[in-house]
Formats: sequence, C-alpha cells, structure tokens
Amino acid sequence: MIVELINTGSELMLGRVLNTHQQWLCRRLADLGYVVSRQVAIPDAGPDIEQAVREAFSRADLVITTGGLGPTSDDLTRDLIAKLLGKPLKEDASVVAHIQQFFEARKRPMPERTRVQALVPEGGRVFPNPHGTAPGLALEVRPNPFKADGRPAWLIMLPGPPRELRPMFDASVQPLLKEALPLEHGFVCRTLRTSGIGESVVEEKISGLLQPLVNEGLEIGYCARPGEVDVRLSATSPNAETVVSKAEEIVRRELGAWLFGSESDELENVIVRRLTERKQTLVLAESCTGGFVAHRITNVPGASVVLLAGLVTYSNESKQRLLGVSAETLVAHGAVSQPVAREMAEGALKAVRADFAISVTGIAGPGGGTQEKPVGTVFIGLAGPFPTMVVHHYNPCDRETFKQVSAQQALELLRRKLGKME
Repeated sequence: MIVELINTGSELMLGRVLNTHQQWLCRRLADLGYVVSRQVAIPDAGPDIEQAVREAFSRADLVITTGGLGPTSDDLTRDLIAKLLGKPLKEDASVVAHIQQFFEARKRPMPERTRVQALVPEGGRVFPNPHGTAPGLALEVRPNPFKADGRPAWLIMLPGPPRELRPMFDASVQPLLKEALPLEHGFVCRTLRTSGIGESVVEEKISGLLQPLVNEGLEIGYCARPGEVDVRLSATSPNAETVVSKAEEIVRRELGAWLFGSESDELENVIVRRLTERKQTLVLAESCTGGFVAHRITNVPGASVVLLAGLVTYSNESKQRLLGVSAETLVAHGAVSQPVAREMAEGALKAVRADFAISVTGIAGPGGGTQEKPVGTVFIGLAGPFPTMVVHHYNPCDRETFKQVSAQQALELLRRKLGKME
C-alpha cells in the first residue's frame, strides 16, 4: 500500500513553525502498519497544493493532507481539492451547530467567516473536532482520474493545529483505515523504551540474538533521542504475533535493567505512577536545569499527589537560603560539585519533608567551564531513606540538549533506585 503525506503551510517553508506532523503521523501510521512512502511540505499557494495532490493521487492508495481547513484567506486546501475532484461543496448543518456551540461555550460571538469550515465536498465524511472548529474530512476517490487504471484512492484532510489533529487521528482516522483500507496480512508492532544506554550498545546487545527472527520477517528499528533509545519490533505476516512476541522476550531479557516502559510511556509517567502506588512524595532542587525536571513531572496528570515542591535555586545565595547549603562548601568546592549536590538534595528533603529529593547542579554553557569542570559537567543528587547518592555525568552538548539530558539522567537515577527498593 502506498501512503503519501502532504503538509501545507507557508509558515513551515519560512521556518517559523516546526513540522511536527511529519514525525508524529509517520510514526502513528507505521505503528499501525501503514508506512508512509513519500512526505512533502508545501506553502499555502493554490498551484502548489493542486500539483502536490494531483501527483500524490497518481501514485498513492492513501493521501493525507494537514492544514488549510480553517476560516482564513490562506486556508485553501478544502476548496482547491474539491475543485480538483469536481466535487461541489455543501454546508453541513452538524458542523455549523458545533461551531456555534464552540463560541457560545467561550462566551464569544461567532464570526460569520467561520461558517466556511462547515463546507464539505460531496460524498465526504466529517471527522468531529472537539478541540477546535475545523472538522476533518475523508473522501474516497472512485474512480481515480489521476491513475491510468482508475484504481481508487482515499483522501484524508486533517486540521493543522497538533492539539486538534492528534486526537482526531486516533478517534476517527484509525477506525476508517481498518474499515476502508485493511491490511492484507496481520501486522504487529511493539515499541520498548530504554533510558541510560546508547543506541549502538542497544543494537550490539540484541541484534545478533534477533537475527533468526529477522529471517522470519521481523523488522527492527532504533530511535534515539536525548537520554533514550526506543526499540521498535514489527512484522507483517500470518505469524507476526509469534515473531514479535519472541523478539520482545529477547529484548526484555537483554535490556531489562535499562527498560522503563513500552509504546507511549514516558519516564516521568513511570515515576509518578510508581510513587503514587507507593504513596511516596518527591521534592526537586534544580539549578542548571532551571525547573525542567519539574516541568516533566508536572506534565503528568495526577503529579500533584507526588510532587510537593520544585525549587529552582540558580544562585549561590538561594542555595544557601532555601536549601541550607553551607557557604564553606560553596567556597571550598564550588556550586558545581558533589558536596553541593549532596547538600542541595538533603536540604530540600529536610525543608519540604518529602520521601525523596533530587538535586541537579551543573554547567550548561556555552561559558563558565574550566579545565577541571568543563561545560557539560553535571552532578545529580538523590536523597531519601538511604545514604544520599550523587552521580557525576558529562554532557557536552548545546544548552537546551544539556538540560534535556541532565533531566533525563535525574529521573533515571530515581527510577533505578525505586526499582531496587521494590
């Protein structure tokens, strides 16, 4: 099956907005067995949209567009595609009612221009949009005038904002794919998530052991991001479930110490869940990460049961005043040191009376490093019902990535300790 993705938006071409749709949709589709063959990004211009859609229809069985369904003058996708396919647009009463309710709920008048979003190409399906006003649309092109053999193709049009597109894909697009474009063979895909181990080491540990299953149709994928590596196991065959299950067993056995979850699990979700189950609490004392560990924890629903406080003690004075770090320790060892990380964690634990405390102090750069403590140096402390631990890492990368990796290492330190205490 040939799947093509067309992302519209002049802001994408100007570099003003990051094209997250490409990564997110390609992954979600691949996990369902629909691997994207081609992906393009184009500006909000009539000729570009028409040409991209026409070319995609000449090759693909499924074409997905993003953006261009809103009420403004540069939202052209719906109108241009309807014209290209010779489909008249008709106003959908249910969409008009939804738009009216959307504005009424926010106690705002409904701009008349927003009614244009209720126009649906003849024969099209409407995907509800509970998070916005522009519905998604789906249309089977049968016969397909852009293919020599007239073989039909499906078109799916999704709104541009990610907070609208993503839930719509899960709620409406997935069921449509299973109904209208079922896969010929069984497809099974599992993703196992690791932390604290490099991509090349992951591959070295499992690739040889998985080779017999690769010969039976297993596909292995690796995806590395700051502090994490995902292992994707998939197969498309009558025995796909057996092949993937055997592969998963091998990966879990070989990478068990580094595995923190599967599929869409995030490290912070795992930690909040474990602390909640144990009825235990956490306090954070951050310097170089500037609250990034707290940001990740508070992204998890229910984190308020676990996280008692997050202190960003960026200056030496705040480390002394809020955490009780001694002036003598700061003078003797410097703010970025094992003793200071220890006193930060122990001081936070004492001040807030949580079960665990994490501290982070380091040099994010690009300046501030020395020969003894170069940019990228970080010390992470963990205090709790055990002797306080401090680990030293060296993360020589740009400032933002340094914060991401250091936060990941801090969360991983706590995850490992919780695992040993179970």
